[in-house]
Amino acid sequence: MNKLALYFRLIRLDKPIGTVLLLWPTLCALWLAQQGVPDWRLLLIFTFGTFLMRSAGCAINDYADQDIDKFVKRTAERPITSGRISGKEALAVAGVLTVLAFCLILPLNALTKQLSVAAVIIAGTYPYFKRFFAIPQAYLGIAFGFGIPMGFAAITDAVPAVAWLLLLGNVFWAVAYDTEYAMVDRDDDLKIGIKTSAITFGRYDVAIVMLCYAAFLLLWLACGWYLGLRYWYVAGLLVAAGCAVYHYTLIRARERMPCFAAFRHNNWLGAAVFAGMVLDFAFR
Repeated sequence: MNKLALYFRLIRLDKPIGTVLLLWPTLCALWLAQQGVPDWRLLLIFTFGTFLMRSAGCAINDYADQDIDKFVKRTAERPITSGRISGKEALAVAGVLTVLAFCLILPLNALTKQLSVAAVIIAGTYPYFKRFFAIPQAYLGIAFGFGIPMGFAAITDAVPAVAWLLLLGNVFWAVAYDTEYAMVDRDDDLKIGIKTSAITFGRYDVAIVMLCYAAFLLLWLACGWYLGLRYWYVAGLLVAAGCAVYHYTLIRARERMPCFAAFRHNNWLGAAVFAGMVLDFAFR
């Protein structure tokens, strides 16, 4: 049971915020592609698939960062870096979860399967971008938003341009919330020498976070309007904008715990966007 608890910690079963941040854009894509409520089987496939791939990504991330995490306060006691499970065990867990996720999409079309391969490659390589890429959060945004083109592919057997624009918007959102997350570890990351947007943006970090929120909301407003969404959806985006303003009040002093609280609060921002979309389709 102790080993099982360590595996649960490895895949962040005790911290579902990452799964939720993956799930909101994926669910939005399914509703948009279907122009309403999608088939319940598709919802189950994408919901469980999102959980499995996020969990696999956590295991790969901890394997890649095992020699770095020991120098960061927040991550020093993670199962691999603390020596309680091995790197090989983490890779095995990631492999099993990835296979299970692929099994889920076997009933879906060929295009969705092809995109799933790209999703696995992106998720598996993200941890290494921190070694050389100045804004790895942008790459994370692609990984966390890849359910958008996959959702469109599963329903329409195509990925229209609007889906890629939605993915671009998700990249801006991920840069915003993961910069807030990176602001928590900035002092440790500076000592280690890894790349994060919080370091790259420097004293402009708060301003850029707010600009990224604005870019995300405007892109999703334009895409939603193009796809026929109207006033309930706009209301949801306005609530999301209010959440972003609240995040500004948390991060402007650049204190560790308020920045972490702002990151976690993005769950409600994503929920507001999704709720507005669902209501817009429901009241047509």
